[in-house]
Amino acid sequence: MKDYYKTLGIDKSASKEDIKKAFHKLAHEHHPDKTKNDPVSSQKFKEASEAYSVLSDDNKRKQYDMFGSAGPSGFNPGAGGFRGGFGGAGFNPQDFAGFDFSGFQGGFQNGQGGVEFDLGDLFGEFFGGGRRPRRGRSITVDIEISFKESIFGVEKDITIDKERFTVKIPPGIEKGQGLRIKDKGENGQGGRGDLIVRVWVKDHPSFRKEGFNIITELSIKLTMALAGGVVELETLDGRIELKIPAGTSHGEILRVKGKGVPYETQGLWSGSGRRGDLMVVTHVVMPRKLSKEAQRLIDELKKEGL
Repeated sequence: MKDYYKTLGIDKSASKEDIKKAFHKLAHEHHPDKTKNDPVSSQKFKEASEAYSVLSDDNKRKQYDMFGSAGPSGFNPGAGGFRGGFGGAGFNPQDFAGFDFSGFQGGFQNGQGGVEFDLGDLFGEFFGGGRRPRRGRSITVDIEISFKESIFGVEKDITIDKERFTVKIPPGIEKGQGLRIKDKGENGQGGRGDLIVRVWVKDHPSFRKEGFNIITELSIKLTMALAGGVVELETLDGRIELKIPAGTSHGEILRVKGKGVPYETQGLWSGSGRRGDLMVVTHVVMPRKLSKEAQRLIDELKKEGL
């Protein structure tokens, strides 16, 4: 069985935020655009995306944890079938009592979106109910959005086989994350498959995202660092005035509250208005040449012990 926790390098007690951070780190390291489609990195990227899609969903994670702790007679989705239980002792329906299969929508999928096997086929044979018609295959499409759109969320229209869909992309989506639209895939005797929309986020020249916070860098003059002052700063919400405290050090982080990623603990679209912060990393620019007057003033500062 695939160990999704090991894939992301986290413990089973990891929080949702830990899971997101671990995936963000791996996606950044092994993104195909960054690794020039290196096959090893591409495989690691796919494995990380698969692990994140399961562990970031409460229901899928619960079901995965149940399977993982079921023991030698349990269900092993990573192996593509059942292990144990079908031998000399025969199949025991009670082994599956209390488990909710509704989240699998008729089958398990591999990393490329194809169905490896169908639960309806298996259970129909064992329980005498006959073979259930197979659903159509899922379709995967890629779309690209701007960094700002990934922060605030956006709706995008896509067209597949002359059918148009509106995809609602939630705030704070990660690069490479997939969104599932049910029953919009290929037709099949058992119904339509799903549409998987994989979202790619363009890099921004000034901002990057870490969790619910946005990081940017600001260059300030030596005099500003020493005496303090106010500068205009461009944010995703527009220009603001940022106060630079006197004595600001190189590499110091100034926090602008409420200018980060929108989020909601109970659902991204419930409109609570909660947001992360904008973290401004200061860079003190040292002058390359000094005029005679500037040198004289610095000598005076030396006498003051500065």
